[in-house]
Amino acid sequence: MKYKSVFDIIGPVMIGPSSSHTAGAARIGRVARSLFGREPKWATISFYGSFAKTYKGHGTDVALIGGLLDFDTFDERIIEAIEIAKKSGMKIMFIEEEAITDHPNTARVLIGDDQGELELVGISIGGGKIEIIELNGFELKLSGHHPAILVVHNDRHGAIAAVTNILAQEKINIGHMEVSRKEKGKMAMMTIEVDHNIGDEILKKLEQLPNVLQVTKIVD
Repeated sequence: MKYKSVFDIIGPVMIGPSSSHTAGAARIGRVARSLFGREPKWATISFYGSFAKTYKGHGTDVALIGGLLDFDTFDERIIEAIEIAKKSGMKIMFIEEEAITDHPNTARVLIGDDQGELELVGISIGGGKIEIIELNGFELKLSGHHPAILVVHNDRHGAIAAVTNILAQEKINIGHMEVSRKEKGKMAMMTIEVDHNIGDEILKKLEQLPNVLQVTKIVD
Protein backbone atom coordinates (compact mmCIF):
# COMPACT_ATOMS: atom_id res chain seq x y z
CA MET A 1 0.00 0.00 0.00
CA LYS A 2 1.27 3.47 -0.86
CA TYR A 3 0.53 6.54 1.24
CA LYS A 4 -0.01 10.00 -0.14
CA SER A 5 2.02 11.60 2.63
CA VAL A 6 3.54 11.07 6.05
CA PHE A 7 0.15 12.01 7.55
CA ASP A 8 -1.63 8.93 6.19
CA ILE A 9 -1.61 5.90 8.50
CA ILE A 10 -3.22 2.51 8.72
CA GLY A 11 -6.88 2.09 7.91
CA PRO A 12 -9.56 4.61 7.04
CA VAL A 13 -10.26 5.69 10.63
CA MET A 14 -7.66 8.39 11.28
CA ILE A 15 -5.12 10.63 9.62
CA GLY A 16 -1.69 10.19 11.23
CA PRO A 17 1.10 9.79 11.92
CA SER A 18 0.21 9.60 15.63
CA SER A 19 -3.07 8.64 17.25
CA SER A 20 -2.14 10.68 20.31
CA HIS A 21 -0.74 13.73 18.55
CA THR A 22 -2.99 13.77 15.49
CA ALA A 23 -6.28 11.92 15.95
CA GLY A 24 -6.50 13.06 19.57
CA ALA A 25 -5.82 16.65 18.61
CA ALA A 26 -8.49 16.52 15.91
CA ARG A 27 -11.02 15.29 18.47
CA ILE A 28 -10.10 18.08 20.90
CA GLY A 29 -10.68 20.62 18.15
CA ARG A 30 -13.95 19.03 17.10
CA VAL A 31 -15.31 19.06 20.66
CA ALA A 32 -14.40 22.75 20.88
CA ARG A 33 -16.25 23.36 17.61
CA SER A 34 -19.28 21.40 18.84
CA LEU A 35 -19.43 23.37 22.09
CA PHE A 36 -18.98 26.69 20.29
CA GLY A 37 -21.76 25.74 17.89
CA ARG A 38 -20.22 27.26 14.76
CA GLU A 39 -16.97 27.83 12.94
CA PRO A 40 -14.85 30.34 14.87
CA LYS A 41 -13.35 33.42 13.25
CA TRP A 42 -10.13 33.13 15.24
CA ALA A 43 -8.27 30.54 17.25
CA THR A 44 -5.35 30.73 19.65
CA ILE A 45 -3.90 27.30 20.40
CA SER A 46 -1.41 26.78 23.22
CA PHE A 47 0.54 23.51 23.23
CA TYR A 48 2.19 22.05 26.33
CA GLY A 49 4.68 19.27 26.97
CA SER A 50 5.14 16.80 24.14
CA PHE A 51 2.58 18.66 22.05
CA ALA A 52 4.70 21.82 22.23
CA LYS A 53 7.87 19.99 21.19
CA THR A 54 6.54 17.94 18.28
CA TYR A 55 3.27 19.48 17.09
CA LYS A 56 4.61 20.49 13.66
CA GLY A 57 6.25 17.17 12.85
CA HIS A 58 3.30 15.10 14.06
CA GLY A 59 0.61 17.21 12.45
CA THR A 60 -0.96 18.23 15.77
CA ASP A 61 -1.47 21.77 14.49
CA VAL A 62 -3.29 20.81 11.29
CA ALA A 63 -5.30 18.14 13.11
CA LEU A 64 -6.58 20.50 15.78
CA ILE A 65 -7.56 23.11 13.20
CA GLY A 66 -9.22 20.35 11.19
CA GLY A 67 -11.31 19.56 14.24
CA LEU A 68 -12.32 23.22 14.51
CA LEU A 69 -13.48 22.93 10.88
CA ASP A 70 -15.60 19.93 11.96
CA PHE A 71 -13.44 17.41 10.07
CA ASP A 72 -13.53 13.89 11.49
CA THR A 73 -10.29 12.06 12.33
CA PHE A 74 -10.28 10.17 9.02
CA ASP A 75 -11.04 13.19 6.82
CA GLU A 76 -8.20 13.64 4.33
CA ARG A 77 -8.80 17.40 4.31
CA ILE A 78 -7.10 17.53 7.73
CA ILE A 79 -3.74 17.59 5.95
CA GLU A 80 -4.64 20.99 4.44
CA ALA A 81 -6.78 22.23 7.33
CA ILE A 82 -4.71 25.32 8.13
CA GLU A 83 -4.82 26.51 4.52
CA ILE A 84 -8.55 25.79 4.32
CA ALA A 85 -9.19 27.68 7.57
CA LYS A 86 -7.17 30.70 6.45
CA LYS A 87 -9.02 30.81 3.14
CA SER A 88 -12.31 30.95 5.06
CA GLY A 89 -10.97 33.94 7.03
CA MET A 90 -9.98 32.23 10.28
CA LYS A 91 -7.05 33.87 12.07
CA ILE A 92 -4.81 31.30 13.75
CA MET A 93 -2.05 31.56 16.35
CA PHE A 94 0.00 28.72 17.86
CA ILE A 95 1.88 29.17 21.14
CA GLU A 96 4.55 26.79 22.47
CA GLU A 97 4.17 26.88 26.25
CA GLU A 98 6.96 25.95 28.66
CA ALA A 99 4.74 25.44 31.71
CA ILE A 100 4.61 21.87 33.06
CA THR A 101 1.16 20.28 33.00
CA ASP A 102 -0.20 17.11 34.58
CA HIS A 103 -0.34 15.42 31.16
CA PRO A 104 2.31 15.74 28.42
CA ASN A 105 -0.17 15.97 25.55
CA THR A 106 -2.11 19.07 26.57
CA ALA A 107 -3.67 21.82 24.46
CA ARG A 108 -5.48 24.98 25.50
CA VAL A 109 -7.92 26.13 22.83
CA LEU A 110 -9.28 29.67 22.80
CA ILE A 111 -11.70 30.39 19.96
CA GLY A 112 -14.18 33.12 19.21
CA ASP A 113 -15.96 35.50 16.90
CA ASP A 114 -18.02 38.69 17.18
CA GLN A 115 -20.69 36.81 19.16
CA GLY A 116 -18.57 35.24 21.87
CA GLU A 117 -15.59 33.19 23.00
CA LEU A 118 -14.89 29.71 24.32
CA GLU A 119 -11.85 28.33 26.10
CA LEU A 120 -11.13 24.71 26.89
CA VAL A 121 -8.21 22.52 27.88
CA GLY A 122 -7.96 19.06 26.38
CA ILE A 123 -5.53 16.18 26.77
CA SER A 124 -4.83 13.31 24.38
CA ILE A 125 -4.53 10.15 26.45
CA GLY A 126 -3.57 7.71 23.68
CA GLY A 127 -5.19 5.73 20.89
CA GLY A 128 -7.08 8.79 19.71
CA LYS A 129 -8.89 9.09 23.05
CA ILE A 130 -9.18 12.46 24.75
CA GLU A 131 -10.44 14.18 27.85
CA ILE A 132 -11.64 17.75 28.15
CA ILE A 133 -10.53 18.81 31.62
CA GLU A 134 -11.48 22.48 31.68
CA LEU A 135 -14.14 24.60 29.98
CA ASN A 136 -14.43 28.35 30.47
CA GLY A 137 -12.78 28.05 33.87
CA PHE A 138 -14.85 25.06 35.03
CA GLU A 139 -13.04 21.82 35.84
CA LEU A 140 -14.66 18.78 34.24
CA LYS A 141 -13.99 15.37 32.74
CA LEU A 142 -15.47 14.90 29.29
CA SER A 143 -14.32 12.11 26.98
CA GLY A 144 -15.83 13.40 23.75
CA HIS A 145 -16.59 9.80 22.77
CA HIS A 146 -20.19 9.71 24.01
CA PRO A 147 -23.23 11.94 23.58
CA ALA A 148 -23.21 14.49 26.37
CA ILE A 149 -24.88 17.62 27.67
CA LEU A 150 -23.35 20.47 29.62
CA VAL A 151 -25.77 22.26 31.93
CA VAL A 152 -24.73 25.64 33.31
CA HIS A 153 -26.86 26.48 36.34
CA ASN A 154 -27.08 28.46 39.52
CA ASP A 155 -25.62 26.54 42.45
CA ARG A 156 -28.93 26.03 44.25
CA HIS A 157 -30.56 23.20 46.18
CA GLY A 158 -32.53 20.87 43.88
CA ALA A 159 -31.02 22.06 40.59
CA ILE A 160 -29.17 18.79 39.95
CA ALA A 161 -32.11 16.63 40.98
CA ALA A 162 -34.43 18.51 38.64
CA VAL A 163 -32.17 17.77 35.66
CA THR A 164 -31.65 14.10 36.48
CA ASN A 165 -35.38 13.62 37.12
CA ILE A 166 -36.21 14.77 33.59
CA LEU A 167 -33.59 12.47 32.11
CA ALA A 168 -35.03 9.57 34.13
CA GLN A 169 -38.57 10.39 32.98
CA GLU A 170 -37.35 10.35 29.37
CA LYS A 171 -35.53 7.03 29.94
CA ILE A 172 -32.12 8.60 29.26
CA ASN A 173 -29.39 6.57 30.97
CA ILE A 174 -26.48 8.51 32.48
CA GLY A 175 -23.09 6.93 31.89
CA HIS A 176 -20.99 9.54 33.70
CA MET A 177 -21.79 12.75 35.53
CA GLU A 178 -19.76 15.43 37.29
CA VAL A 179 -20.58 18.80 38.82
CA SER A 180 -18.12 21.68 38.99
CA ARG A 181 -18.46 25.12 40.53
CA LYS A 182 -16.13 28.08 40.77
CA GLU A 183 -17.58 29.31 44.05
CA LYS A 184 -20.24 28.05 46.46
CA GLY A 185 -23.67 29.49 45.74
CA LYS A 186 -22.62 31.01 42.39
CA MET A 187 -22.53 29.45 38.92
CA ALA A 188 -21.97 25.71 38.43
CA MET A 189 -21.88 23.24 35.58
CA MET A 190 -23.05 19.65 35.19
CA THR A 191 -21.24 17.41 32.73
CA ILE A 192 -23.52 14.50 31.81
CA GLU A 193 -22.50 11.75 29.39
CA VAL A 194 -25.42 9.60 28.24
CA ASP A 195 -25.96 6.43 26.22
CA HIS A 196 -28.06 8.00 23.48
CA ASN A 197 -28.34 11.37 21.78
CA ILE A 198 -30.84 13.68 23.46
CA GLY A 199 -33.57 15.25 21.33
CA ASP A 200 -34.27 18.97 21.14
CA GLU A 201 -37.59 18.66 23.01
CA ILE A 202 -35.81 17.21 26.04
CA LEU A 203 -33.22 19.99 25.85
CA LYS A 204 -36.03 22.56 25.91
CA LYS A 205 -37.47 20.96 29.03
CA LEU A 206 -34.09 21.20 30.71
CA GLU A 207 -33.63 24.82 29.64
CA GLN A 208 -36.98 25.76 31.22
CA LEU A 209 -36.03 24.42 34.64
CA PRO A 210 -35.51 26.93 37.46
CA ASN A 211 -31.85 27.90 37.92
CA VAL A 212 -30.78 26.39 34.58
CA LEU A 213 -28.95 29.04 32.54
CA GLN A 214 -27.72 27.16 29.49
CA VAL A 215 -27.83 23.65 28.04
CA THR A 216 -25.32 22.57 25.37
CA LYS A 217 -25.41 19.23 23.55
CA ILE A 218 -22.41 17.32 22.25
CA VAL A 219 -23.31 14.67 19.70
CA ASP A 220 -21.11 11.57 19.53
